[in-house]
Amino acid sequence: MKIIMAIIKPFKLDEVRDALTTLGIQGLTVTEVKGYGRQKGHTEIYRGTEYAVTFLPKLKVEVAVPADMAEKVVEAIGSAAQTGQIGDGKIFVYSIDQVVRIRTGEADAEAI
Repeated sequence: MKIIMAIIKPFKLDEVRDALTTLGIQGLTVTEVKGYGRQKGHTEIYRGTEYAVTFLPKLKVEVAVPADMAEKVVEAIGSAAQTGQIGDGKIFVYSIDQVVRIRTGEADAEAI
């Protein structure tokens, strides 16, 4: 089992969700986050004053999948979230040792 964590631009969420739904993914978790990458933010001008925006708003999307689906999920998220511009985000893949559904007590593959 794998957990796929993607940091994406907020306006790409619907496209990512639709891509995952097409693959049969039934659930995901979305968290509003802030951060920066290589560019360390950017500068903006507001009412004639320039100021630095060091932490940019992003969304963190997490989805747990069987190991054999991980590559398809990574490709789907990457395709759906890509704009070709700086700050498109990153995708991380982690291994999961155990999953338990609290309500039913189901474990591992049955709990995903």
